[in-house]
Amino acid sequence: MGQETRTEKTTDTPAGTQTLLRGLAVIEAVSRGARSLPAIGAAIGCTRSTTHRLVSALVHEDFLKQVPGAGLVLGSRLIALGYQARDQLPLVSVARPALDALALLTQDTVHLGVVEGEEVFYLDKLPGRRGLEMRSRIGHRMPLAFTGVGKALMLDMEEADWRRLYDSGLAWHRQAGSLPAQVPPLADYLARLKDYAVQGCAFDLEENEMGIRCVAAPVRDASGAVAAAISVASAVPYMPLDRLPQLRPVVMETAAAISRELGWFPPDGRDAPDGVSDRFGR
Repeated sequence: MGQETRTEKTTDTPAGTQTLLRGLAVIEAVSRGARSLPAIGAAIGCTRSTTHRLVSALVHEDFLKQVPGAGLVLGSRLIALGYQARDQLPLVSVARPALDALALLTQDTVHLGVVEGEEVFYLDKLPGRRGLEMRSRIGHRMPLAFTGVGKALMLDMEEADWRRLYDSGLAWHRQAGSLPAQVPPLADYLARLKDYAVQGCAFDLEENEMGIRCVAAPVRDASGAVAAAISVASAVPYMPLDRLPQLRPVVMETAAAISRELGWFPPDGRDAPDGVSDRFGR
């Protein structure tokens, strides 16, 4: 008991708060890959007995689950809460009607993502109607530099940031063993981004995933800052190179519609060109 008292942290917080925070710390440790009691205890700074009590309570309430051969993983109640939290995000709920319309119009996969560090975090994904699978999924992270959504999120950044994110994106893919063959040399990459920044729209030319191309545009908040980005993605047979510029206006129009819901208006006060939905093939 003496050792446990010395090892564990104490605070002057209200009764029950310390236990609550420790329970949340356990969940965070498991989400980061801790799968055993010793690993969780080391992560949260508690003794084995306290860690065991916390884990047992969380397993009993379905916040954690013990999987044979794998150890402790996040439980079904956390999964359900995660989806509820996603749905309650104003950005997701505000964007969804426009994303639904875009997915219906194009028949392709539609994404909504935001910046998290050097990665894009996918807040929403609407699968297309072509029966295709791609690596992206809700809650997944990928490097900013090589995804369409990520490039759209980068359009207002400085060239020094583009260079840094290019290098970190290469490192990300090398570590994951997934470096695509279509990644351009840095000079070509920077030239493309400069062009995208002028156009207000970015392309993914199989730079993140072989066989997948996409068109992406930034979503802006009331201040004009890039708050998120959207994309339309599909396999190469459904996304030939000549379709990319044809999709650009409708993707930008959709991004602008979401931006207006967030309080942004274009400087010239005009909407996207009329009739954009008729100017691309499916």
